[in-house]
Amino acid sequence: MLDQSKIDALRDLQLAPRSLIIDGELCAGETGETDEVLSPVNGQVLTTTAAGSKEDVDRAVAAARAAFEDGRWSRLAPAARKKVMLRWADLIEAEALELAVLGVRDNGTEISMAIKAEVGSAINTIRYYAEAIDKIYGQVAPTPEDILGLVHHEPVGVVAAIVPWNFPLMIGTWKLGPALAAGNSVVLKPAETASLSLLRIAELALEAGIPPGVLNVVTGAGRVVGEAMAMSMDVDVMVFTGSGAVGRRLLENSARSNMKRCYLELGDKSPNIVFNDARDLAEAAKISAGGIFRNSGQVCVAGSRLLVQKSIHDEFVAELAKHAAAMKVGDPLDITTNAGAVNNLTQLEQNLRFVETARVEGGTLYQGGNRILEDTGGYFMEPTIVTNVKPQDSVAQKEVFGPVLSVMPFETEAEAAAIANSTVYGLAAGVWTADLGRAHRMVRAVRSGVVHVNTYGGPDVTVPLGGVKQSGNGHDKSLHAFEKFLDLKTAWIKL
Repeated sequence: MLDQSKIDALRDLQLAPRSLIIDGELCAGETGETDEVLSPVNGQVLTTTAAGSKEDVDRAVAAARAAFEDGRWSRLAPAARKKVMLRWADLIEAEALELAVLGVRDNGTEISMAIKAEVGSAINTIRYYAEAIDKIYGQVAPTPEDILGLVHHEPVGVVAAIVPWNFPLMIGTWKLGPALAAGNSVVLKPAETASLSLLRIAELALEAGIPPGVLNVVTGAGRVVGEAMAMSMDVDVMVFTGSGAVGRRLLENSARSNMKRCYLELGDKSPNIVFNDARDLAEAAKISAGGIFRNSGQVCVAGSRLLVQKSIHDEFVAELAKHAAAMKVGDPLDITTNAGAVNNLTQLEQNLRFVETARVEGGTLYQGGNRILEDTGGYFMEPTIVTNVKPQDSVAQKEVFGPVLSVMPFETEAEAAAIANSTVYGLAAGVWTADLGRAHRMVRAVRSGVVHVNTYGGPDVTVPLGGVKQSGNGHDKSLHAFEKFLDLKTAWIKL
């Protein structure tokens, strides 16, 4: 149970300027320049972070390489790595509320979500991969009796990780957990507008005993820090969650440098499909509203395209709109708030432009569409529903990444699947039906990495998350995530 008084005691704490973390030390950047951190809650400056440079990235990569090559972590016994990572998770858990409040002040997520989806997920993820460290086995091949064929799993080396601003701890630990558990060294770049909580858990990692150089953090602009990471000749694997445009740039730079492997999660335009035989339309509407409007729609798998069978279209949209209107949007540090702030002003302005474009293209603004609470200085937007959307409209094709829901009717399963598959994305989807056969058919028909059935959201760390088409490649979460961070080595031994 969240305690409002404890949250309020933390909401206005003064924050010291934040440093880079390189080779186990908190340090300034080479240029000495800093970036202001603006809170989306009120538009005020929270603190500053170091504006990293190419030289800082080079230092961090060199430290990571040295740590990997001398084996201080990569050749540490798996049980010893597990012990350190479990201690790290314990330290995060001990600061759970402080970390959640810090993250909310930095990125605007409502506190109820920050506790569970950010800090809670980070703790569970690190523990999951810590426990898996000594349970990942190699293989013995079937060979003639005079041959021994062994398949070893070895860490890849230096991993560069770029993490977005919507869920920095959750997504950050999806990268850090398996990368570190596998024995790699990491250079991490948080988003410019959400660095603070990741910097803090990296400090806790050092306190837990992760050796210097194994986990380095370089803050700063993507065009500088991210570019230098992607162009580095000494990074072996790059992992990224963010926009398609940046993902393409990382692939280009990989080809231009050392052809490092790039694993990308590039967002979605997730279809949420409601059939007229759904078991409980009211419950489906309530969950669907949360699936797009929580965290102000800033969720990679947000159900941003609602496909409703024509016979229930008007009824269902009205029910969903009722739940959307009842959501409390505002101060994300208030435990009664259902949706917090948009992360930054640029994103808010983009959201509003999408709404206007939808109207120009023939959509009907059914509800919302406006910036609210502007007098607070924060970046808040109403839950917004646009009906009469055509599958080819911009709001149905492009990722808004805000609290904007586009609604489209359909008549048949085939039509629903065709609309669902009509974008370049394929990360997640939802299907609501009481017909088990239909559910299975739609799971097969919809091209996406995750298909929710009679729910939306909720898959935990035990199952993979990854996209098809232009939603990316590779998988976060589950034991499959290790595949990005381990090389296979064959030993073919003549006995």
